[in-house]
Amino acid sequence: MRAALGGDAEAIGRDVLERNAHQLFAVLGELRGGAMKLGQTLAVFEPMMPAEVAEPYHEALTRLQTQSAGMPAEQVHRVLARQLGARWRDRFTTFDDEAHGAASLGQVHGATWHDGREVAVKVQYPGADTVLAADLRTLRRFAGLVEVALPGLDARRLIAEIADRTLEELDYRTEADHQRRFVAATAGDPEVRVPAVVASAPAVLVSEWLEGAPLSRWRSDDQDERDRVAGALVEWLFSSPARVGLLHADPHPGNVLVLDDGRLGVVDFGAVARLPDGVPAILSRIMRHLADGDAGAGTDLAREAGFVTADTGTEDIVAWVGALAEPVRHETFHFTEAWMRRQGARVVNPFSAAHAGTGRALDLPPEYVQILRVTGGWMNVLAQLDVTVAARDMARRWVPGFDPTPTVP
Repeated sequence: MRAALGGDAEAIGRDVLERNAHQLFAVLGELRGGAMKLGQTLAVFEPMMPAEVAEPYHEALTRLQTQSAGMPAEQVHRVLARQLGARWRDRFTTFDDEAHGAASLGQVHGATWHDGREVAVKVQYPGADTVLAADLRTLRRFAGLVEVALPGLDARRLIAEIADRTLEELDYRTEADHQRRFVAATAGDPEVRVPAVVASAPAVLVSEWLEGAPLSRWRSDDQDERDRVAGALVEWLFSSPARVGLLHADPHPGNVLVLDDGRLGVVDFGAVARLPDGVPAILSRIMRHLADGDAGAGTDLAREAGFVTADTGTEDIVAWVGALAEPVRHETFHFTEAWMRRQGARVVNPFSAAHAGTGRALDLPPEYVQILRVTGGWMNVLAQLDVTVAARDMARRWVPGFDPTPTVP
């Protein structure tokens, strides 16, 4: 039909993608909490999109990450009074009324605690719970628009996970508990620092201030320095389930800072994956089989565990999780955007029929889906940094079930 009308199929497809990008933002641009979370998630996966797809979406995704109406100072003061008491100012020697940054559910202000410590004060938007619930209802109705952006992904499942994760983030006391656990586990760590919790309330969280550049803005021409920073990040991610029983589940480059002393600073612990026994052993074994090039054994194990439907083939498993295993197949691995796009092209290519239905054949438990999504998200961050990391040795040391096996040359 397109040929009969005189149109080139791919050119028409790109035109549709561009219109969809504008429509996506037109819908989500009216939202706040849920929209920003979805925008952050999609933007992390942008490197997986083929180049002809990424360009139409880049501007819309960037705007979704950064949009926020913000609160005027008077409203911030009212929230602080309700959460910390009428004499909240006595807790601080200084408080900057201008927000330092905005998040999906609140904004961050710089301040000085009464004991002289520099602190970051996260203040939740009033009525964030009501706004978020309405946002999430709208997101579910427009899941189809997201699937045009990333047609190989199950947008409905993605939005459901965002909903569960974001609703949990509404109580900052829960986030404070997560953060305290990470602080305890990283005490004295030469590579990573997590800011101490100073005070918390349901809608206010006060943490020590970290001075540094977020990975979203950090740049270095020194390849060794980029590799060092990336290695510290990967080591921290691999080790967190074993050391803390939690995995930081918000793979956004703004949540990791390169501090003035060279260490990594990690912030924003509202979203975590709870892994009390570390990474599930069966998931580790599947990944090990794929890493060792034995996709058949990985598929058989996944089928025995009930993670895939009967008609799921080895090629489906390789397409969907093979990219996650490749960095641990060799002693060192070079993360690049070109590599990430090649992986994404297998599952996120709207000009190919190959992606149709593949993702629906996988039926992993929600907590496993979260692990794979988070891992994929951080891999995209590493690809944007263009770094080489010795990930295999880290998997050997920190991931149960990932037994040492002969290295592929």
